[in-house]
Amino acid sequence: MRPTPHLLWLAGSLLALAFAAAFVDGGGRAWLVLAVAFGALAAADGWRQRRGLAPKLERVTARSLSIGHWSEVELRFTNDGPRTLQLEAFDGVPVTVEFEGLPRTFAVDAGETVSWTYRLRPLARGELVLAPADVLVASPWRLWAKRVNVGEPSTIKVYPDFTAVLGLTLAAVEHRIQSMGIRTRARRGQGLDFHQLRDYQLGDTLRQVDWKATSRRRRIISREYQEERDQQVLFVVDCGRRMRSHSVGLSHFDHCLNALLLVTYIALRQGDAVGVLTFGGRDRWLPPRKGPATLNSLLHGVYDLSTTLEPSDFTEVAARVRALQPRRALVIVLTTQHDEDEAELRAALSLLRARHLVVLASLREGSVEARAKAPAVDLDAALSACAAVGLKAARARSLERLRASHTLTLDVAPADLAISLAERYLDIKRSGRL
Repeated sequence: MRPTPHLLWLAGSLLALAFAAAFVDGGGRAWLVLAVAFGALAAADGWRQRRGLAPKLERVTARSLSIGHWSEVELRFTNDGPRTLQLEAFDGVPVTVEFEGLPRTFAVDAGETVSWTYRLRPLARGELVLAPADVLVASPWRLWAKRVNVGEPSTIKVYPDFTAVLGLTLAAVEHRIQSMGIRTRARRGQGLDFHQLRDYQLGDTLRQVDWKATSRRRRIISREYQEERDQQVLFVVDCGRRMRSHSVGLSHFDHCLNALLLVTYIALRQGDAVGVLTFGGRDRWLPPRKGPATLNSLLHGVYDLSTTLEPSDFTEVAARVRALQPRRALVIVLTTQHDEDEAELRAALSLLRARHLVVLASLREGSVEARAKAPAVDLDAALSACAAVGLKAARARSLERLRASHTLTLDVAPADLAISLAERYLDIKRSGRL
């Protein structure tokens, strides 16, 4: 329990009266009586406050949130006591959350319930724990305030940014792909799996004509093909220290998870199975699966992953892929590649290419890009820019040598990863390389 500004103001006024009473005959006795009365009043108010009932709190939140997106939380305060309560409340939000609308000062009449909302935005994935709310309850005469914790802790799962893909139909996803800049090339009837027979259409090749069906029906019948289904896509995600770099408000690791979710959604709608394998201090294996429930399973499987301070062992993860994924798959390695990784990375990718089709998606480091473009205003800035240009050139040469060794590569800014990776997946499906 602590004094309120009202009590401190009254105590200050009483001290001022003590100074004035010193110059008035009989003033000391009058001031003493006033001081005793004030002390009794403050003691009585404090005693009533200690015996008072604290409010009850019910918190209403979503069961899951998306990182970087605002959401509302409703707080319901119930007063079961005999008098009106003057409250100042601050909910138990952790430091990994931005919020608006806290703290809040309000009153709750006896036997009534007051509810209000505030907004929060999680900045980290994983489990978000909202602690009991911290509430200051004013005494009946507002001379004291008692601090109490009310309500129960709430645990909310914070997922990667899945709002762009969940709940969309296939047509909406295709529209989304087009609006995001992902270009698909229509090749009617040119897939690998037989789909159906249909009447001949202008533009069909002779290879598509089914001569037996044509002779039976006495009109030209064509075979229509579709992209091969029931293939497997495996994401190999680096959780090592290089993925801790940030770009556009998110870490490289979070950009990778967002791209993973978008491509997963598209692949599942194409009839493929999707799995995830992590390395670099976080070893998690989610075998490839098909069906609408797979996206939800992957969300639950990766939402609490985080980066580590450990180096990334590409050779070790290549051996794990060989052991865990015997069937041929499209293996997408998500990492931030440096030129000093080339020898180990080339050996690991070579091991993977013996059985799988491999795509290396490497994220550019924004700090290096920014320093390479910074003006050379002094010697230190010039040296920093030269070093950044050298790092970019070495990295570009390393990636070029990996391409020359028949490795499909993506070298993109983190914010462009989702678009580029989805486009590459669709190109691979169209070309039939898998």
